[in-house]
Amino acid sequence: MAHASLACSFRREIRTALVLAATALCGSSAWPVEPERKSGYAIGAERCGGRGLSFPRVKIDMKKGFCAGLVLSEEDGLRFPRSIVQIPGHEQFVISDMGGWNRTDGRLLLLDPHAAEGKRVKEIVTNLEYPFGLAIGPDKKTYASTHETIFRFDPLAANPKSTIETIIHGLPGRRVTLPDGAKIEESSHSLKHFIFDRTGRIFVNIGSHSDDCITRPPITKPCAAGEGPSPLASIWVFTPSSGNVFPALRPGDSNPPREIYARGLRNSMALAVHSRFPDAGYALLQGENARDLPDIFQPNEEINAIERGKHYGWPYCYDLSTPSPEFRAVLQSGPYKNFCNNTAAYKPPHSLLPPHGAPLGMLYYRGSKFPELDGKLLVALHGYRPTGSRLLIYDVDGRGFPKISPPPVRYQVSCGAEPSRAFQTDAGNAPAAAYEELISGWYRVNGARPQGAPVGMTVAADGAIWIAEDKNQTVIRIDRASGNPPDPLPCGVRTPEQIDELAGFVANDSKNKARLTSVRTNLVEKHCLGCHSDFGLKKGQPEAEKDQTVLRFMLAQDGWIYPGDPDSGKLRIRLRGLGAEKLMPPGGEKLPQTEPGYSQVLNFADYLAGTMVPGTRMRIKPGPVQRKFVSKSDKECGEIPTTKVVVVTQKNAAGKPGFSRFYRPADIFLNGECTDADGYYIRQDLLVPLL
Repeated sequence: MAHASLACSFRREIRTALVLAATALCGSSAWPVEPERKSGYAIGAERCGGRGLSFPRVKIDMKKGFCAGLVLSEEDGLRFPRSIVQIPGHEQFVISDMGGWNRTDGRLLLLDPHAAEGKRVKEIVTNLEYPFGLAIGPDKKTYASTHETIFRFDPLAANPKSTIETIIHGLPGRRVTLPDGAKIEESSHSLKHFIFDRTGRIFVNIGSHSDDCITRPPITKPCAAGEGPSPLASIWVFTPSSGNVFPALRPGDSNPPREIYARGLRNSMALAVHSRFPDAGYALLQGENARDLPDIFQPNEEINAIERGKHYGWPYCYDLSTPSPEFRAVLQSGPYKNFCNNTAAYKPPHSLLPPHGAPLGMLYYRGSKFPELDGKLLVALHGYRPTGSRLLIYDVDGRGFPKISPPPVRYQVSCGAEPSRAFQTDAGNAPAAAYEELISGWYRVNGARPQGAPVGMTVAADGAIWIAEDKNQTVIRIDRASGNPPDPLPCGVRTPEQIDELAGFVANDSKNKARLTSVRTNLVEKHCLGCHSDFGLKKGQPEAEKDQTVLRFMLAQDGWIYPGDPDSGKLRIRLRGLGAEKLMPPGGEKLPQTEPGYSQVLNFADYLAGTMVPGTRMRIKPGPVQRKFVSKSDKECGEIPTTKVVVVTQKNAAGKPGFSRFYRPADIFLNGECTDADGYYIRQDLLVPLL
């Protein structure tokens, strides 16, 4: 049914799926019947690391020669870890744990990785509001931030809180007043990531107050938040008044000298400085979390090469000089006339990053453990869309800038029908820096792992890479691994219970039973057997069992059939040749003309997928930025892209006014926070009837 290499890949996925299902049911000596789980990760007997720093190896798909060990989980009391640094000259680490959004109980934690399991962390500073940034200063002291301040302290002191010395205060925080007088009670991007250069200056992220600065149309004035002497959406730089160390501020003291270094940056949560910056031509890089658009593949995130005095586009331009349509009037006259083409003022991105990838961590690797990474740029993508949840490796030139390649340059898409896509803007394929993936498969796999959520990173004295992973409440350490890496896990394997439920829906629907028989006899048995395994069929098997066997086989490949929305399933895309992968079966483009009834069989496959789950098919409304869905208790479960179809099982959800309950979404939309038992709910006003 497909090219030999594709068939082998598919068989490998099937074998892995069957092993997971079989071990979950029967157990094995290497994998218990009920494996221990921490923060959603299945913990087996394998370890990652050694010499006193050996931790349970977690099933994350990684580059050959690397493994990931789980150091801390929610069982250790982590709530929302965001950043991590090692204390110079010591083996302990400091972690900033924000606690969560809209909370004031953030903490700084001390991690001793050599301590016994369950006793590795302790609170050292509490009751902080939005702690996020951590860095080691030129004085080798530990620096941290809240939403309004930057301070240093001694994490190893008997009372670390008593050693706090504030060096910068009064930064725009959660509550801000814009230059036009508008008051914002909860700024969207108030976290203060910061970084030192070698002269002791501090570069601080001052995030925008909103996604795109749009209040109400028509937009005729420049964005007030980015204007004036204290703009948001910018990078501020503070300079020590003498030497390279900031003095502690006493009550009433003013901040050290400050400059607006760069503007037009929506949220600079990833910053990296070359060791020779600010020497002429050396890199200061920023990973831009670009504005949201309903399209899952637009706009791209960015790597910006930061230069003093430049404007990087927000909210007027995105991608490579694409004007924001909402600001058409602003770009036609006044100070921003033709701004996106004005190279004297606006600086386009150095490179595009995968769209909606959400870069929240960036550093140059310097360490002895991985010489093949030395000097290269690492970027952690936190985003929950299929382009996020990964760790990228960029080759850089002698001054620290990622090397740009001509188009097409492709990026990876997890669990997508099209596994990679070329970087594109409105003008077509675009140049970009090519990358490798240190972590590639970090999408959710039922029973094995949650979807990854990397934020802060640091390189330890021994060269290991440490990652704070917020949504799963973990700290992960990357070490050297020997041998070939395990085969990648299949995308979103359904559990046997979920397959039983879906198969039962079909068995109880006479129309779908007939469609399934036609698909099995006229498609699977006629064109697929011998290419994509045997679909579980056995010689002499009763006809009544064959349909269910084939259905269960296909349902085991989550992503091939998306109940309720056949357009999103890889089965339809491959059968009709709609994606980048080869059409199946080979020569299938001729079958609608040469084989009577073949087109109808393809339609039956679509109807089967679309009507498999009892309920009302509805479409996610185009346009709104937020398409998140929740559990009955309001736990966030994920996000569904605009125009996707869901099956609503309760239009007016019992016990949850204003919400509709819908059937379990595809795993690519789940974030690992919820279970089927919780149920999945979405606001009624985000749904529209299916035309």
